[in-house]
Amino acid sequence: MLVCLGLPGGLALLVFHYVPLLGNVIAFQDYQPYLGLTESDWVGVQNFSFLWDGNPEFRNALWNTVVLTVIQTVLVFPVPLALALVLNSLAGERLKRTLQSVLYLPHFLSWVIVVALFQQMLGNAGMLNTFLLQHDLPLFQVIGSPELFKALITSQVIWKDAGWGTILFLAAISRIDQEQYEAAAVDGAGARQRLWYVTLPALKGLIILLLILRLGSSLSVGFEQIILQQGPVGLQASEVLDTWVYNNGILGGNWGTSAAAGLVKGLVGVLLVIGANKLAHVFGERGVYEK
Repeated sequence: MLVCLGLPGGLALLVFHYVPLLGNVIAFQDYQPYLGLTESDWVGVQNFSFLWDGNPEFRNALWNTVVLTVIQTVLVFPVPLALALVLNSLAGERLKRTLQSVLYLPHFLSWVIVVALFQQMLGNAGMLNTFLLQHDLPLFQVIGSPELFKALITSQVIWKDAGWGTILFLAAISRIDQEQYEAAAVDGAGARQRLWYVTLPALKGLIILLLILRLGSSLSVGFEQIILQQGPVGLQASEVLDTWVYNNGILGGNWGTSAAAGLVKGLVGVLLVIGANKLAHVFGERGVYEK
């Protein structure tokens, strides 16, 4: 009975996740869509030449990707944890549920809508500049500014997904034994001390797990979000690996190059997850999987 229940999910996983892996053979071919996989010429590792030929466009895309990854790991990752701690500290259950619903809502909006909302608020003719113009104040250009692009991207990610990210932390907090809080209070621990010595240690395993999993997709920083806003700021400030693959591989017809870049990204993600997991084991943490 259990096998029958799990069969549809297993088939979906096989068809949509494992079978497409066979398409990575394109990375070693001069792939032509009208010839297909069987007739396209083999070129060995020629499609991976962007790794060693000093391609300035690729290096710029890689640099922007790494910078955005570091920024979002430092600034975006802690926000759901902080929100979960704040929501958990609220006394009123109705207020807590209302705030949760408000925070979850942006997650269900598409990036097209999110980008449009930010343009309406921060664009050259948006609400902010309209207010500044009405009060004879200098205009503040956010949308279309290369210098502020990474800050804009990061703020959009926080607004859209931080609330949704609180779900796991709230679930983990709800599983903490309340007797630990009571014992700490009896020993004279205040609210801040209970947070530091009870709540955060209980969440340490989950935090490490999420950080390790985040490393697996560290080279993917939001294709749809960035491609929608790439035009006004230019490629120098906005090009990342995903958009580089799209612009050079798909639009440029270099199918083998795009497949090679995707394969490299996948391998790097796997190596980062395995390495981070082994490092977690060194410090006595379980990580994604045990030894």
